[in-house]
Amino acid sequence: MKARFTPALFAHAEAVLGQLLRFDHPADAVVSRYFREHRELGHADRAFVAETVFAVLRRGRSLEARCGDKLSDRNLLLVALAVARGWSQRELAPVLKASEEELVAQAKAMPEADFPPAVRCDLPDWLYARLEAQFGADEVLKLAEALNHPAPLDLRVNTFKATREAVLERLAAEGIAAVAAPLSPLGIRLRDKPALAKSPIFLEGAFEVQDEGSQLLGYLMEPKRGEMVVDFCAGAGGKTLLLGAMMKNTGRLYAYDVSDKRLANLKPRLARSGLSNVHPVRIEHERDAKLKRMAGKADRVLVDAPCSGLGTLRRNPDLKWRQSEESVAELTVKQASILDAAAKMVRPGGRLVYATCSLLAAENDAIVEAFLASHPGFALVPAATVLARHGIALDGDYLRLLPHRHNTDGFFAAVMERQA
Repeated sequence: MKARFTPALFAHAEAVLGQLLRFDHPADAVVSRYFREHRELGHADRAFVAETVFAVLRRGRSLEARCGDKLSDRNLLLVALAVARGWSQRELAPVLKASEEELVAQAKAMPEADFPPAVRCDLPDWLYARLEAQFGADEVLKLAEALNHPAPLDLRVNTFKATREAVLERLAAEGIAAVAAPLSPLGIRLRDKPALAKSPIFLEGAFEVQDEGSQLLGYLMEPKRGEMVVDFCAGAGGKTLLLGAMMKNTGRLYAYDVSDKRLANLKPRLARSGLSNVHPVRIEHERDAKLKRMAGKADRVLVDAPCSGLGTLRRNPDLKWRQSEESVAELTVKQASILDAAAKMVRPGGRLVYATCSLLAAENDAIVEAFLASHPGFALVPAATVLARHGIALDGDYLRLLPHRHNTDGFFAAVMERQA
């Protein structure tokens, strides 16, 4: 159902955008809080507000260029509706003033090719420069275009409770259009974005919402029955639950994180999953004394490191405006320290997987190369070789997923094994 476009609805979008553009908090948290405070907004109204303000976050630089010297939150929204969402002046009529008609017409008529490359890609200058150095100008244009579209909704089947075929059949019976995901053997891609929280299949724990790219980390880990496995930066536990199911609910799986809140969010997911081999543990930092007891004992350790999140811009477009060269530099120091600490837990012959959802070589290749140079006991295992054992055809020594090539979030991962 489409929202009825009114001045009041437009005012809600303007109010949300004003809060978002301060960049004090993550965009999804700001939008969620606003909706909690304005429960009179229906589902369609909320969808309109969220999609419109996110269009401004995604296309911010080019929209600002189109506004020129008439830049304001209101004009950004009008131009976003006209350009990013393709609305006509007739559709804008309920809120468009006569004095604004020329601005909207001129904004729509501006040729994109006239913008500087970083503006055309809707990226800050520093980020465009780094990505152009890595990928080249032509590919960055394709990457930026993909990042400016919303991500599809992916599910991961909980193999401890169901098969992919069974979940697809149940979804079809509920009238939810879905197909098997192209890369992950456990993945399902939905055509739309239905509300799933009350779906019986979800409540039974048959699936979790998880980007297809993230699911591949489980296949790089290849956990076996009865092993001791560590998810070092577990967060809310999406990958933890994947590993637990792959271990057939045997062995011991430790989920470490520094955040009580994130580990608390894991609890209801863990209860739904039916797994009993997961042990959440809060730690103070990567040098916490609790970790020393694990030295040299873990069969497999996953480090899904804290990162800039720039591979997730389809979902979190505000990150490109909230991150900076300085914040990335701070993160790379943290990433190297965490990887070094995690490596101490790996037993001889064991496996260490380092992963981020960043696009930047500084957080990815450079961290792994520096680690291998300073840890001669570890050797790189080609990711393509590991994935091929599971029927996943991707090339390269590293897992490198990009939205414009794979229709996943941007992911990086490296597989290393301890020789001695």
